[in-house]
Amino acid sequence: MYKIEFDKPCRIHFIGIGGISMSGFAEYLHSIGFQVSGSDKCQSKITDHLINLGIEVFYGQRPSNITPDIKIIVYTAAVHADNEEFVAAKEANLPCLNRAELIGQLMLNYKNAVAISGTHGKTTTTSMLSVIFMKGEQDPTISVGGILDAIGGNFRIGKSENFITEACEYTNSFLEFNPTRSIILNIDEDHLDYFKDLADIRNSFHLFAKRLPKDGQLFINGEIDKYEEITGDLECEVFTYGIIDPAFNKNVKTYDFAADHINFDGKSTSSFDFYYKGQFIDHIILNVIGVHNISNSLPAIGLSLQAGIPIDRIKDALMTFKGPERRFEYKGSIGGVVIIDDYAHHPTEITATLTAAKYYPHETLWCVFQPHTYSRTKQHLKAFAESLSLADKIVLADIYASREDDPGDIHTKDLVRELEELGKEVYYFPCFDEIENFLLQNCMNGDLLITMGAGDIVIVGESLLGM
Repeated sequence: MYKIEFDKPCRIHFIGIGGISMSGFAEYLHSIGFQVSGSDKCQSKITDHLINLGIEVFYGQRPSNITPDIKIIVYTAAVHADNEEFVAAKEANLPCLNRAELIGQLMLNYKNAVAISGTHGKTTTTSMLSVIFMKGEQDPTISVGGILDAIGGNFRIGKSENFITEACEYTNSFLEFNPTRSIILNIDEDHLDYFKDLADIRNSFHLFAKRLPKDGQLFINGEIDKYEEITGDLECEVFTYGIIDPAFNKNVKTYDFAADHINFDGKSTSSFDFYYKGQFIDHIILNVIGVHNISNSLPAIGLSLQAGIPIDRIKDALMTFKGPERRFEYKGSIGGVVIIDDYAHHPTEITATLTAAKYYPHETLWCVFQPHTYSRTKQHLKAFAESLSLADKIVLADIYASREDDPGDIHTKDLVRELEELGKEVYYFPCFDEIENFLLQNCMNGDLLITMGAGDIVIVGESLLGM
């Protein structure tokens, strides 16, 4: 693999520069002296921002964008081998790195390179840890897979030896990373359009954990089934974490970092007692709701303590942390109906979000769900129905295709039938306008409405609010 010489800036070109992660790394390289250009399919706020920085952006991906002065190509996973611009780069014998390879090389420049992995919760935990490190005056460089108000976007360029990033398992991209500290939040069946099965996914997380050096540290959820299979042959230091309050975890074990005496205030605040190796450390208050967020906070607190950040700074950061966009995000209210938006698109995530919503004051809990990808919907059809059944009333949109073509053997109506068999009140509409009109006519004062999914379902709530 081609090795970038970061101390010798040159012309570097990004194919797919408008992506939320790609744009951040393009901006980073621009800031350290590289001459950066890139292309994307269409104009966006992200590309406008890059242009304002002095980065050249082409709209449309074509061979003519590959100019003779370009020395390195970086491309997103969405770029296929037959992409005309990518083909032109290959024909020009230019070194081509995917986004994960770039991140992996960049991590080698930092003494404390933190990678947050897991099937769910990466963005929230990365955001929590980022806010803690900033409150702890660690001046980190940050790459997060969502918009975090605390850094004014998805990327922050720091000047310290601390680098914090999400590590996604899809296409095994995180196996290109070179962390010194890692977090594994959970391991579930997902992305089965790439992985064979859960065993295949677990093997990838094992390989990811093995990328840590001997003097590295792994923070792993001790509630993961047979987590020792992931950690058993590691040479680095391993810390487990989990919830020991029997009211929220019936299968209590012993963990290095633990939460007990959990309490919710009925709206948006969670609190718990934090323990390290059985010793009480402090009482923690979170400004986000849900047991899943308490779990997400444990490795963030534990890692921060190991990095030398005082518990008082950690507590202050968590009390002000409101979460990234689209993670149980309050959007507004209309006619006494509170509208929340959430990115959940896997049964486990839906269960976590709707369980958290139970603690939020409401009369009727509505969930407007947009299934994400045909393969995921088909693979987890019954699990989707079971998780969505936690809502009082469910409204379903068409499947958001994302990177997939319609195979013709799965439809939202299949999910409707599963929910009806569970005795749920469920409605399906093929377009957002119909969904909005239905909600306007049927939601009542005091109801809680959650728009949910990884596609563009957020538009529904924003339209209702006139945003």
